[in-house]
Amino acid sequence: MKKLIDNATISRIAIFASGRGSNAEKIIDYFKDNSSVEVSIILTNRKDAKVLDLAQKYSIPSLITTKREFYHSDIITKNLAKYNIDLIVLAGFLWLIPSYLVNSYPKKILNIHPALLPKYGGKGMYGMNVHKAVHKDGENETGITIHYVNERYDDGAIIFQAACAIDKQDSPEDIATKVLALEHQYLPKIIEQILRKN
Repeated sequence: MKKLIDNATISRIAIFASGRGSNAEKIIDYFKDNSSVEVSIILTNRKDAKVLDLAQKYSIPSLITTKREFYHSDIITKNLAKYNIDLIVLAGFLWLIPSYLVNSYPKKILNIHPALLPKYGGKGMYGMNVHKAVHKDGENETGITIHYVNERYDDGAIIFQAACAIDKQDSPEDIATKVLALEHQYLPKIIEQILRKN
């Protein structure tokens, strides 16, 4: 997964995000002083996504895609090839990844899910939808799952999970705060471990 660039081995990451990009910022910050890892491009499917502000702040190239481009053209793969991307990280990206992209990057696309899969996964299970479902079912714990991506929502092989306790008085918003803390704590570290193995 690593490219030889100017006699230095650099692993290049593409971040796909649909929202404010808090995980994207944690990844960028984690690797900012690492000469062997670079966040090379940020892709979003929303022109108003706050993650674009991060791209500008850190001078990272960005790409806004439409559904037609994403599912029915080679624009994405051409852009990823242009930046010699080694790993794609879905950090709050809400579209299903198409087969052509999965096949182009086998075991090189990661997703972070805000629950302990296989529970609370699948279409529509994202963000507060997950935390409301966990709360409604009276679960005593929840957590995060980092997994490889295939052509089905939240179905790829699990790489890592971390759990946190849920108190009886916790609201869905409280649960979301606990889960986000786990995401920020672990996602960059797991990315680093995966890059080291490849």
